[in-house]
Amino acid sequence: MKTEKERSLAHLFDGKRQRSHLLDILPRRLTHEGIVFEQHIREGRFQRSLSLITSFSSLLAGLEVTYEHYRGSYGQQVMYTPIIISPLLTIAGVWGTFNRRVARTVLPLISLVTMVDGLVGLYFHIRGIARKPGGWRIPIFNMIMGPPVFAPLLFGISGFLGVIASLLRREDDLKHTTLPGIPRPRSAWLGWLPRKVVKEGIVIEQDVREGRFQRILGVATAVSALFSGIEALYSHYKNNFSYRVQWTPILLTPLLMIAGIGTVWSRMLARTLLPFASVLALLNGGIGFLYHMRGLVRRPGGLKKPFYNLLYGPPIFAPLLFAASGFLGVLASLLRRAD
Repeated sequence: MKTEKERSLAHLFDGKRQRSHLLDILPRRLTHEGIVFEQHIREGRFQRSLSLITSFSSLLAGLEVTYEHYRGSYGQQVMYTPIIISPLLTIAGVWGTFNRRVARTVLPLISLVTMVDGLVGLYFHIRGIARKPGGWRIPIFNMIMGPPVFAPLLFGISGFLGVIASLLRREDDLKHTTLPGIPRPRSAWLGWLPRKVVKEGIVIEQDVREGRFQRILGVATAVSALFSGIEALYSHYKNNFSYRVQWTPILLTPLLMIAGIGTVWSRMLARTLLPFASVLALLNGGIGFLYHMRGLVRRPGGLKKPFYNLLYGPPIFAPLLFAASGFLGVLASLLRRAD
């Protein structure tokens, strides 16, 4: 005899709703948990999980920025802003995991500040390249040897995840939390927007709350992959591609971009190529992290000089930022479409 919960899950995925192909590559013992997890994502009920992931992403990005700006000797005061914002978003993400009100108010506020700071950082990095000898007249050399131009936008990914998390529902929310004819409560931050965009904001919020924003997240995956791939390209170019494995993120980037952009037009790509490419990006980011760790250990002094080698060795958390693009793709593949 099947339990009532098992019957409801079976009914959920029969006929009209097709199960995600991503679950087919999981061990059978994880299939049941995978179905529950996918159900929560498809219905937009994963606010706690994404808040915690936002917190972890912000922590990693903040650590990466900390020692990158230390290399630049904090030559300008604006370089301290991501160092201050990162722990605030980390705290807000953890707090939002346990507190519904914080997830709907504090988390989106700090997330928006993080995204704005990423754009400001992009401007200063572009200006920094322009101020190097030769400026944009020798763009390839100065982009490689100057400040990493797209790194601030990768920092802003944490803010993007936080904004999405603030719009979602909690895992323990019922499928239908309001009665027919009674509008759902709006996010507090929508009141900060101009009136002419509030209506569009409400539509977007409704789609996100119901897990129907696959196209948006697919495009975000492609953009994130582009920025991460370019960062990996000139970072590994500095090292003359000493190891063949350094080519792997460069080769995976266009695949993930095609899958992400293809999601806009093709439901099939969103359910097949996108999760495949995204899982590869996640694995590649994990492998890259291990290689960067090994590179740090192999430097003169190794772990006996951890701070020095962390600052001047391979950027240890950069591969995990590439893996974040893969995470966005996996998440997008499990969502529903607005239509």
